[in-house]
Amino acid sequence: MPTKTLQIPTTDGQADAFAAFPDGGERHPGVLLYTDAFGVRPVLVEMARELAEHGYYVLVPNLYYRHGPAPVIELPEHIGEEIRPAVIAQLMPLVEEHTSERVLRDADDYLRFLTTQPEVSAGPVAVIGYCIGAALAMRTAAAHPGQVAAVAGFHPGFLVTDAPDSPHRLVPKLTAQVHLGLAENDMSSESISKLNLALDAAGVGYTIEIYPGTIHGYTMSDTDAFSPSALQRHWDRLLPLLDRTLANS
Repeated sequence: MPTKTLQIPTTDGQADAFAAFPDGGERHPGVLLYTDAFGVRPVLVEMARELAEHGYYVLVPNLYYRHGPAPVIELPEHIGEEIRPAVIAQLMPLVEEHTSERVLRDADDYLRFLTTQPEVSAGPVAVIGYCIGAALAMRTAAAHPGQVAAVAGFHPGFLVTDAPDSPHRLVPKLTAQVHLGLAENDMSSESISKLNLALDAAGVGYTIEIYPGTIHGYTMSDTDAFSPSALQRHWDRLLPLLDRTLANS
């Protein structure tokens, strides 16, 4: 499964990224993948490669490129609970600087780059995200309704906030089909209700599911939150969604 490192021209500079895609010289539907807060690292390469094996070109940008190439901080091979708070403390200033304005500027640039790659077929794309990446995916899908046909978020964060531009308030702009796979501790029942109401009102096809026995971060095999069964459930939900929405692109 080929992977290559890339530089994405952006309004604010150059974003380092990598892409995974099938061999053979054919063109494939594009998928933009937003990482969790820990950013680009080997587990994300593995996940992108696995997704690419199903016939997709998967682009994974370094969300923190303004602060340098990935990894922007030194990450251990395994992010255990005992060191997680210290790692998060280093990353939070970068997360906070990644404002919604920056997210949308980057999304424009990432999608423009993705859809002009020679290995990517014409037609709609999907955007998926993990942890904070789920909120970025929702913002991207809402900002590009004619282009994004599917959006998926797993163990999402910051989907329902008090901010005037909270992702759940952008849902009326969505046309994409949506799947959200929540860990048991990700969102309050009140927040889930707000999200359900917004999606119902938008009239889009969606599923919101709480994956049983999970904690935040369940897809990531380099953390203590990892759940092999929940990771498999994530693939069982994600792959049919992409197949339905991107099969003809």
